[in-house]
Amino acid sequence: MKLPDFNQMIDRHNTSSVKWDFLNRDLPLNKADLLPMWVSDFDFQCPEEVLQTLYSRIDHGIFGYSERDDHYYQSAIDWFSRRHKLTLYRDWFTSIEGVVPGLALLIQMLSKPGEGIVVQGPYYASFAKIITMNSRMMIENPLLESQEGYKIDYDHLEQILEQHRPPLLLLCNPHNPTGRCWDSDELLQLLMLCKRYGTTVISDEIWADLILPWGKFTSILHLGSEWHSNVIAATSTSKTFGLSSLRISNFLIPNPELRHAFIDRLNAHGLDVFNALSMAAATAAYQHGDIWLDELQHYLAENRCWFEQALTSAVPWCRMTKAEGTYLAWLDCRDLGLDDAALQQALLQKAKLVVSMGWGFGDSGKGFIRINLGCPRQYLEKAITGLAQLTS
Repeated sequence: MKLPDFNQMIDRHNTSSVKWDFLNRDLPLNKADLLPMWVSDFDFQCPEEVLQTLYSRIDHGIFGYSERDDHYYQSAIDWFSRRHKLTLYRDWFTSIEGVVPGLALLIQMLSKPGEGIVVQGPYYASFAKIITMNSRMMIENPLLESQEGYKIDYDHLEQILEQHRPPLLLLCNPHNPTGRCWDSDELLQLLMLCKRYGTTVISDEIWADLILPWGKFTSILHLGSEWHSNVIAATSTSKTFGLSSLRISNFLIPNPELRHAFIDRLNAHGLDVFNALSMAAATAAYQHGDIWLDELQHYLAENRCWFEQALTSAVPWCRMTKAEGTYLAWLDCRDLGLDDAALQQALLQKAKLVVSMGWGFGDSGKGFIRINLGCPRQYLEKAITGLAQLTS
């Protein structure tokens, strides 16, 4: 197997990349001068075995209607058993082209217009979009800041569950943007509260494979069958292997009634045909991606440690939140004393960086920025140089 070189600089311009080619059109500066560190996809090639599988499938030349075969299911089942000690069953699998579209359909299926959906801020911005644009009310359960990373505010959670009786809570685990991996005790406490008030938990576990050496991933499905009637887990190869535009995701639904209702919903929207290349890529990644992912995890851990040390030395006003997973850095910039608009302008004009501004993750994200560490080290060096310019 050819080992990956994650330090390789690959020009992504002119590839229809959202991250590189579609920076905010309103930016007042020459985009060529800016380093994009915003969208959460990484700047590494996917595993060689995935590329070879795609070449072979393309050479076949016929791309008619396609369905998931035995290899597709078994590769995923084996992966989660091997990597996460998690037992999955083929019957649990439902598939759709992306996690966010699946979440939107579940919101439509399991709630009514005007009802509340719980999110935990700072929250993934797409959660807010699919809740509000489907005429539901977003109920925020802000996470608590601590020196050890963010924590769930259970007292507040129980208050809003009791007051609003929301049908759904959208969990993000590992959490975007903070990088927290919720442990079994935290998840059990959350599930007990949700069961008490009749709230179904949908856990977005798209980052599950990107765990740092000191972290541990616990799926909502790890906690035992007694909780399976009211939980759904969303998974995908997209973040793990850089396959975001080869769109296919799996929603794992142990409850047969919920699962059959969701399949009916997919069929009602004509979502019963699957992309041949997406399935081939996902299958190959799960079958052959272990060594590649081990190397990636090591590289991402080194990137994070290097970046944190460089911040401490060169950018002391910027504090990096402790994380156990993802390749995202959640940075506290409040000591700089700028409001969010001024901070964004300074980042563009002085640092030459395009980042995800914290206000996009709700009120609890104000004063923060999210930076993507899934890139060659040279980009991180440039980012540190740019951040250091903000006080020069």
